[in-house]
Amino acid sequence: MKYFVATILTKGKKEQIGMYAEDRKQANELVKLKYSGIILKVSEEAEPLEAQLKRFKTNLLSNIKKRKIKQDALIASIRQLAVMTNAGISIYDSLSEISKSTTDETLKLVFGKLAEDINSGHSLSKSMNNFRFELGNLAIAMVQLGEKTGNLDDALYSLANMLEEIRANVVKFKKAMAYPRNVMIAMAVAFVILISYVVPNFKTMFEKLHADLPLPTLILLKLEHIFNNYGLYVLAILFISFVVFKYLITNYQNIRYGWHEVLLKTYLIKNIIMYATLSRFTLVFSELIRAGIPIAEALETSISMIDNLPLKNKLSSVRFAVEKGSSLHVGLEDTKLFENMIIQMISAGEDSGTLDTMIGKVAEYYKMRFDAIIDGLSESIEPIMLFIIASMVLLLALGIFLPMWDMGNAVMGKQ
Repeated sequence: MKYFVATILTKGKKEQIGMYAEDRKQANELVKLKYSGIILKVSEEAEPLEAQLKRFKTNLLSNIKKRKIKQDALIASIRQLAVMTNAGISIYDSLSEISKSTTDETLKLVFGKLAEDINSGHSLSKSMNNFRFELGNLAIAMVQLGEKTGNLDDALYSLANMLEEIRANVVKFKKAMAYPRNVMIAMAVAFVILISYVVPNFKTMFEKLHADLPLPTLILLKLEHIFNNYGLYVLAILFISFVVFKYLITNYQNIRYGWHEVLLKTYLIKNIIMYATLSRFTLVFSELIRAGIPIAEALETSISMIDNLPLKNKLSSVRFAVEKGSSLHVGLEDTKLFENMIIQMISAGEDSGTLDTMIGKVAEYYKMRFDAIIDGLSESIEPIMLFIIASMVLLLALGIFLPMWDMGNAVMGKQ
């Protein structure tokens, strides 16, 4: 968002008003909507320090207060909305009823506001855009599909099924991570106890003997000193760093883009992100193609639900290529994201007029690949987990026992 200053003439006096907008045209529209008077000029200017601080505070508080709707509640409410819509009940009445009956406070707030917007004449998808964080990109994309095809109830049923599938993958991911997570927590607790209560006793003994200490012992004593004297400060710094980092990647696209690139180069995480993205993209794209939406439009809607910016940019190039008259399989091949087998399948689908069927098979393939990664997650994490545990045990063992062995050898030598 850019910062604009609008100069307007009201009651014979000039007044300057600061605001945020995507471009000058949007800034003009905002001025017309919010203020009465003659618009003299609207110019883009440097954001004042006071406005920067206010925006930082507002964004920080909004990020802290934001809460996603519980997945189970969201799926149940979407199914309920689909049933009520299919029965001929108006969207407004359906949203109002769900808002009143739900026990999820965030869902109650969001659906209540959606009902108000619908009553004011807005479309459901446009109103849902204001709650992209709470509802997710997939929900907005599928509602847009339903509005375009006139089959909102079918789109909502499909959305509920996809969300259940995604939720099942999340549950599988959590189960796969449970064992290594618990082991690492147990090791961390043991390490903290040793650093807090055991190492200080050895530190006193080593200081009395004035012995030359090996490197592992020096590292251990340094960690003990930092932990016991500056532990709260370290935790505070870590917390503040996390909050600032989250603020930066949320509000600055270039920083978020760089972070997403790092994730795509990180062991194991890159495959999870890659196949999760391609699975969702092909799943939504196949639904849109099956519903008869033009390819370019289907690509735009499917790409809009992608969170990873580098992948989003690559897939956006496919839409531009298709709009210029290129074949879909050529655009996908240029991204270097899809295997040759997938490109051949899509090419065959284009030639035979069965593109929707082929895209559906591609979606099934990427779902299978993603499921395989999740199923093998524990085995993939084990080497990392063993390395961390071995490093911690080795540091503790060498740090404590090496100087004791040296002192024992010294005593034996004197005898």
